[in-house]
Amino acid sequence: MSKIQERQKLIRLYKEETGATSVDLHRVAEWALDRGYPPPKPVSVVELVAKDFARAARQETRTDVETGQPYRVNHMYVDTQGGQQTHLWIDIDEAPRGPMHASLTMRREQVVGDITQLTFDAEHWNRVNPTEEPIQIEADFGLDVEIRRAGTPTEV
Repeated sequence: MSKIQERQKLIRLYKEETGATSVDLHRVAEWALDRGYPPPKPVSVVELVAKDFARAARQETRTDVETGQPYRVNHMYVDTQGGQQTHLWIDIDEAPRGPMHASLTMRREQVVGDITQLTFDAEHWNRVNPTEEPIQIEADFGLDVEIRRAGTPTEV
């Protein structure tokens, strides 16, 4: 059983033991630790600081001088030279085409994956709740994007 599967099983056991249907995962973690679940190895200070920098990098925006639209400054891409994967960050205004294309393609694939899973989830809920009004999830975002683009330039 993988660590992920083990954690999934513990969430189910917590729900069975407590009778909860909605769970606070902090409480599940406390419950599991109280029952001997091994805590993860602490991350290094460097790892914690790097995650803080990544959050800061993701949030930096600038305004396009011609369109007035905001854009994200820092983009992450995966470099696989030397047989290792390294996550590198690059400023969009300094980025060569290769890394920028890799970053945007990776983000698009994440969106497609999320929308695909969202569609499966909605279809399943609708199927197991046939007496309820079906939940419709629109996967075409063209109109949504146009509405947001027409908003104020400071929206991200």
